[in-house]
Amino acid sequence: MNWTKQHPAWAMFAAMIGLLVFLWGMAIPLSAAPEPIGPAAQQFAEGARITVLLTLISGTVGIILGVLAGLGKLSSIAVIRWICETYVWLIRGTPLLLQILFIWLVSPQILPDSIQLSDFACAVVALSLNIGAYNTECVRAGILAVPQGQIEAARALGLSPMQTFMDITLPQSMRVALPALANNLASLVKDSSLAYAISVVELTMIGYRVQAESYQPVPVFLTIAVIYLILTTAFTTLTSALEAQLDVGRKR
Repeated sequence: MNWTKQHPAWAMFAAMIGLLVFLWGMAIPLSAAPEPIGPAAQQFAEGARITVLLTLISGTVGIILGVLAGLGKLSSIAVIRWICETYVWLIRGTPLLLQILFIWLVSPQILPDSIQLSDFACAVVALSLNIGAYNTECVRAGILAVPQGQIEAARALGLSPMQTFMDITLPQSMRVALPALANNLASLVKDSSLAYAISVVELTMIGYRVQAESYQPVPVFLTIAVIYLILTTAFTTLTSALEAQLDVGRKR
């Protein structure tokens, strides 16, 4: 971690390269393992790639939702505040698994036949909505942490509300919110495992399939646990390096 803080740019580069190498090379060492791991090495690698893809897409959409809903909760328009508060209340008050199943079951009934969502898309929608609700509070707290005097000074200098937000409020609020957002992203890596419930062929689903065929759950799920640990460590290293690069938490 000290190296990550001292050389954040190199740490981010190493984490990204390491993650890519792991995702596309993990099948080689796994294939040398005894049954049931070796024969399913390629399946584990593909499942890990789907897990990372789920995490990246949902995490990106979740950041956007978090920023929009965070702004909405601070809006002077009561209807917008109510919509955003209701969204956060519903998502944070119900289990993620239930949200995934709800979207998977309801979307075919409310969408036309020409716009049906795949299992993967349903998982992305549910995970994005879920992490977006948690990101909302992080972003809102970050915005409130920006000194009001800076905003007033920007307006006095002639900046428009949009310019003030983009140049003054957003950069500082994201620096404050980044540690909490990074924690949410690390949690999302693990939460994505619930997509197995709607037949998304991610890492956990691969584990269920392999252990069902081999009747050896212990080595299978130990392998799954190690892969999740490596993925989570890579994402944590990446976000920690980003925090250090942005100098989050520095006393001024």
